[in-house]
Amino acid sequence: MKYNDIDFNNKTILITGGAGFIGSNLAFYFQENFPSAHIVIFDIFRSEKTFSNGNLQSFGHYKNLIGFHGDIICGDLNSQQDMKQLDTYAFDHIFHQAAISDTRVYDQEIIMQTNVNSFYAILEMAKKDNASLVYASSAATYGSQPSPQTVGKEAPENPYGFSKYAMDQIAHRYIRENPDMNIVGLKYFNVYGAREFFKDKTSSTVIQFGHQILAGKTPRLFEGSDEIVRDFVYIKDVLQANIKACNPKKSGVYNVGTSKPRSFQDIADILQKELDTDYGTDYFPNPFTGYQMHTQADTSTSKEFLDYEPQWELEEGIQDYLSEIIRMYEEEVK
Repeated sequence: MKYNDIDFNNKTILITGGAGFIGSNLAFYFQENFPSAHIVIFDIFRSEKTFSNGNLQSFGHYKNLIGFHGDIICGDLNSQQDMKQLDTYAFDHIFHQAAISDTRVYDQEIIMQTNVNSFYAILEMAKKDNASLVYASSAATYGSQPSPQTVGKEAPENPYGFSKYAMDQIAHRYIRENPDMNIVGLKYFNVYGAREFFKDKTSSTVIQFGHQILAGKTPRLFEGSDEIVRDFVYIKDVLQANIKACNPKKSGVYNVGTSKPRSFQDIADILQKELDTDYGTDYFPNPFTGYQMHTQADTSTSKEFLDYEPQWELEEGIQDYLSEIIRMYEEEVK
């Protein structure tokens, strides 16, 4: 499905973080819909390195790119030498998805270096090439702000959220100083869908609950999960937002969600219905302090300036995703 009239054929497209969840979906979107596009992926790929919380430092995985025919460069945003490999290209469009995205990493130095320092280089690359730039911001910039979360009312509560907040401020300055540039930041809410499996513990509750149920286990939810709601947005709506952001009515930072928050309990119940199981629910105390109980994206400006209209209700998104959830589970247990 093509989301607007932009012809990406014969255009050179950079996707940083292209072996990750959203980046790899973008890569295949262009490959399938614009076979003459020249797609370049820049990703550090995963190693065995972990953060102090035990989670992997990088999630990019080669299996997300099986069937991809474009250029692949393994590189680190923090390495000037690696970034120089991109100087041989003249990009028409840049999708900057690469980041440390784990909200429970508290090493401020590595997060700020990776997410913020590198952003200046990406912005300058877009300026040099006169490329449209779409970058990943995050709903984590809002912290525990009351719903609906509205652009301009941010209060980040972890280093990751602050790093994305800082990127947004830098982007606003570039937009002011370079009015001819196309720069759009997308504040993703809770994204779920194909190619998220390799995010491991940071993947969505949709696939985590799905795999618990497929293993014959009762889904485990926090106590009060019927009252913990999130704005869950399907990957195909995220693709829509990225494509439309290449030709905005106005550069800026915009929310990407559905504006229809749903509970964790809803997800478990929908999955059990789709998988024809009735395991009930295993509730346990929420171990996290300062846990956000409600997110809902205010998408009014996204609709006004990007023509973004979410298409996927949670039920339809899970139905569309289900065969992939099952496939990944079967591959995992081989």
